[in-house]
This record gives sequence, structure tokens and C-alpha cells, in this order.
Amino acid sequence: MREIEPGNRTPELIEQLLGVWESSVRATHLFLSDGEIERIRTYVPAALLEAPVLVVEESASSLPAAFMGISGRKLEMLFVAQDERGRGIGKRLLRHGIVSYGVTVLDVNEQNPQARGFYERMGFAVMGRSELDEQGNPYPILHMRLAGAAAPK
Repeated sequence: MREIEPGNRTPELIEQLLGVWESSVRATHLFLSDGEIERIRTYVPAALLEAPVLVVEESASSLPAAFMGISGRKLEMLFVAQDERGRGIGKRLLRHGIVSYGVTVLDVNEQNPQARGFYERMGFAVMGRSELDEQGNPYPILHMRLAGAAAPK
């Protein structure tokens, strides 16, 4: 697992991470149409380039298998490639985010019960809900906080 500094986020790396993102989304975001996935995909490179903290976990073949983006104490994104799921990579990344970067809050799509269950098992609880996602689409978002963590200021 390694943090990728902004200056080291090459076009090749961004393309590899985009592949991880799409594989993960197609496995878990079953409520999205192919068209919606393609539309959202256009926003992902900028999010990867702008994330203050970007941590990548590599597979045995030294290719990205999963990644997370963090801003302040918020987990902005965590995606695990479909063929890497179930190996504890997401758990290792999230624990690293909590311990090393102080992650205490995150948002998750309400229509992604696998992710919600994962975050609940990792100690997060729902603290609020929004009807629309960040782009104003009708995909409700659950706002979660790590149990015992103070509310963000």
C-alpha cells in the first residue's frame, strides 16, 4: 500500500485506477445503468487528481487492485477491483485511513447495501441521509461516522 503524491499521478496510473473504479462500480452499484456509469466515469479522473490523499493497494502483479481517496477526516472514495474483492484489501485500506489519516466520516450510496454493511462492520454508523447525490441525481446518500468519533466541525 502506498500513498501517491499529486505529482506522481501519471496518466497511466489514472487510467489503471479508472479500470479499478469501473470494475468495482459494476460489481456493487447495480442501481446504475451503463449510461450512468459512463457519465460518472468522466468525473473520476479529476477526483483522482484532486484528492489530497490517494492510497493505492497493488495486486501480486504490481498493478492497482484497490484505492482510496481522503480529504481531511473524510473518506471520499474506496474502490476494490471486482476480481480482488473478498481478500481483505478494502478492510486494510480503511483501517490504514482511520489510523494514519484520522478518517472518521464517509458517505455511501443507500442503494449499495454491500458497502453500507462493510462500513457498519468496520465501526461506522449512519448519522444522516440526503435524497440526492453530489451531482443532484436521485441516488440517496447515507452519511456515516465512526462510532465514538466527534462530529466534524
